[in-house]
Amino acid sequence: MRNVILATIILLVSAATALAIPKGRTLTFTGATGTVHFDGTLHNRHAKGCRQCHNPAVFPQMKQGSVTITMAAINNGKLCGICHNGKAAFAPAGNCARCHHK
Repeated sequence: MRNVILATIILLVSAATALAIPKGRTLTFTGATGTVHFDGTLHNRHAKGCRQCHNPAVFPQMKQGSVTITMAAINNGKLCGICHNGKAAFAPAGNCARCHHK
């Protein structure tokens, strides 16, 4: 029984790790304001751990395309704006080209 529990824990941890954007990977989002590249290497370097973003309080769904990311939400301190607030990471205001590429 203990082996089954241990195997289940290992499987769950492995699945959570597989969902993260690891170093060397990039997600690309394309919209009306240009293309945004989410750099896994850069974000892994600056995050305080996976759970900083990988939790329902930040992103209710951790699958690309399942959450609508808007600048209004970011500017109101939600989603990316939890860190991109001018303290933990650069603020979005006046920094459009740091994320958005035409």
